[in-house]
Parts: sequence; structure tokens; C-alpha cells
Amino acid sequence: MDNRRFGDMELSPLGLGCWAIGGPFWEGDKPLGWGEVNDKESISAIHAGLDAGINLIDTANIYGAGHSEYVVGKAIKHRRDKVIVSSKFGFDADEKTKQMKGVFTQPHEIEAMCENSLRRLGTDYLDIYFLHLNDHPIDEVEHIQATLENLVTAGKIRRYGWSTDFADRAQHFAQQDNCSAIQFELNVLSDNSELVAVCERNNVAGFNRGPLAMGLLGGKYDNGGTLSESDVRKISPDWMKYFHDGVPSPELLKKLGLIREILTSNGRTVSQGALAWLWARSPNSVPIPGFRTVEQSLSNAKAMEFGPLAASQMEEIARLLR
Repeated sequence: MDNRRFGDMELSPLGLGCWAIGGPFWEGDKPLGWGEVNDKESISAIHAGLDAGINLIDTANIYGAGHSEYVVGKAIKHRRDKVIVSSKFGFDADEKTKQMKGVFTQPHEIEAMCENSLRRLGTDYLDIYFLHLNDHPIDEVEHIQATLENLVTAGKIRRYGWSTDFADRAQHFAQQDNCSAIQFELNVLSDNSELVAVCERNNVAGFNRGPLAMGLLGGKYDNGGTLSESDVRKISPDWMKYFHDGVPSPELLKKLGLIREILTSNGRTVSQGALAWLWARSPNSVPIPGFRTVEQSLSNAKAMEFGPLAASQMEEIARLLR
């Protein structure tokens, strides 16, 4: 598959989503990470993805309370100029206690979060900086946007975006000259036509988070795979639709069963078929699946060799899911 160009950025069709490799962090006694991690394996997995043609890495200051950024920084130390790195701000966490500290949106707070991300990543600029507050009121983002513009002028960030599932918020940012991407949830089991339209209308990248439905489309949990006590999917917060009390949604597993044969066409795995659906869904789609092992990273990258699903397959999936 060819790379996609948005403004002055050329992105691979696929990115590396780095929430899972951050390791455990908490809000009180509630886990917000994906369980324990092996940093050596995480770095090897990033290298494997980059060597396979991926040039995009997406992380955030809160993933593992900064640990994800440290790991990414080590992985890109000798190839920073070859990689597009995006991170996020809005929430913040304590590096030592691994506890969430709250929401921070004032200019000096955003600037401080940016400096801390740059420090952890070992770089002097971010390619894309995302506002991480999904439902932040539009009438309270003017000073946030002004701060981001100042960071662009200062050379701290190249471009910015909003991680949001709301079309009006996405449109508000997407129409700005220095906005190059909107990050939103999208997968074959959870479509969002309004956000797809915003990205296409404004010619910005649509970073698809949750492209594998938080692992549901990976096949691992079809037969009752277990989750650790430090895995956010174990407690299944209100916003999570894919797992309930740590158990995969029976309804969504049933839907997956209906379309599995199409997703696995031409020798694809289920997860590779799910990525193929996203590429067929929109030319602006840039899925950012998570990973924790070299095997997962390579499997995701291999999906690029298969390319998008055919139009007829997309039509059949739509019919079956109706």
C-alpha cells in the first residue's frame, strides 16, 4: 500500500498504537493500562514495525504515566528523523505513583505537559500533538488552540489534532491550517460515518483508535482468554462496549462470527481483515492498532501487503451486520 500524504506529512497506512506498552497506571484502584509489560519486547516490537514499513508511532503522556513515552524514546533514539511521532495532552499522571492527577487545559499547563513529553521521548519536537479530552466543550477550546498555535510557532510541535468521537468538535479543529489529523474510534463493529466525513471533507488523517476493538478482533478472547487485574478491560468502565466485567461482549462476538469468513479472505487473519476494512472504509483511514509483542507488530504490518477489502466485500459485510 502507498503512503498517505496530509499537508507536509507522509504517513504509512498503519501506525503503532502505544497505550498497551505503557504498562499499568491507575485512577485510585481502577486500572487504566493493559497489564504488565516487557520493555525489551516492546522496543523490539517497535523496531519490527518500523522495519516492516510503518513510520507512525502514536502515544500519550498518560499511557503508563509517561512510561510509554520513555519506551518509544528509547526505540526511536537513532531513527527520529525517519518517524512521525504523535502524543497527547489534557490528562496528566504522576510518573512515580502511576496515578492520574486530573485534567489540565491552561496554557502554562499545556506547555509544561509538552515539555515533559519531549523530555521523555528524547526529542525536541512532536510531529502531531493531540488534545486528549474527548468531550471538552467547544466554547472552551479557543485558548487551547491558541496555545497549540504558539507551540507550532516555537517549533515544539509541527501540527496538532483532537482525539474525539464528536463530529462538531472534530470539524472545529480540522478546518484549521495546522490541524493534520483527527483521532477517533472506528472499526468494523463500530462505525462512525460523521467522523469519516469530517476527515475526508477537510483532507486530514483519520487516526483510527480501537481498530481491533480493544483486542476483540484479534481472536485471542473468542474462547474465554483471561485478563489481568491491572487490565482496564477487566473492570470494563462505562465507555467500553467490547468487554463487560472482563468478558467479551457476546453480541459483538456473534457479529464477528457473521463476517469472519470475509475478514479472513485471501489468507488474512481476523485482525488483518479488520484493518483491511478500515482502509476500504476511507482513503483517509490510518489505523493505529496496539501491540505488546514482536509477533503482533509484524502481523499488523503484514496487513499492508494484503491491502483493503474489495467493494463487494464491504457491501456484504454491511448487509450481514444490518
